Amino acid sequence: MTDTTSALVLGASSDIAQAIITALISDPEIGRVVAVSRKPVPANFTDPANPTNEPLWIESGYSEAAMAKVVEQLQPFSGCITRVVICNGLLHSETVWPEKRLEDINADVLQAVFQANTVVPTLWLKLLHSVLKGKQRCVVAAISARVGSIGDNYLGGWYAYRSSKAALNMLVRNLSIELPRRCKPLACVSLHPGTTESALSEPFSQSLAKLNVHTPEETATNLLEVLDGLGEDDNGKFLSWDGTELPW
Repeated sequence: MTDTTSALVLGASSDIAQAIITALISDPEIGRVVAVSRKPVPANFTDPANPTNEPLWIESGYSEAAMAKVVEQLQPFSGCITRVVICNGLLHSETVWPEKRLEDINADVLQAVFQANTVVPTLWLKLLHSVLKGKQRCVVAAISARVGSIGDNYLGGWYAYRSSKAALNMLVRNLSIELPRRCKPLACVSLHPGTTESALSEPFSQSLAKLNVHTPEETATNLLEVLDGLGEDDNGKFLSWDGTELPW
């Protein structure tokens, strides 16, 4: 077992995830940052002159068997992981686009979006609980979205994305009840990162012009400040990037 605190970032290839990794690497309280992604380690995280300032990058697919092998690799960090940030998600791709009306709903798209936004995070936490047990406080945060709030939905549309993030929020709420019983002490929350300049938001740049848009680095700072400020009473909450509570 490693004797230093560690942080784990899942879905590490997104702009927000990489900014979070960069911020965690510079945190003196974090001895090691582990990043898991389907993609190879980006060049900006490769520094031959200072390899100790790089994340431990694990390249893996998202089948349950592949994820189980990742968890085996994480065994040396058992009981020492103090932050888990789940950044897996899908809003759009070459074959996926948010629906504007009922006629746009497609079964294959629904399955792809739910797989990325709900199924993969669920399987990660099913497999990870064994390495989260320990005496140190651990915070588990799933990157959700305000559009996944049922109570805050006044516009409609985006059926797959909204529904999959609402399902993710229910997963977090369930886990906030079970995980502390099995992995004390632990807090589990959903986080809305706010609108961020990224590949995710780039196609919607015109409609976002009037909103408060953050850089990935600003978003990472905001989210980690929220995580660092969590107390026992925050377990199971849906929180925005500024720490305010959102309706389910």
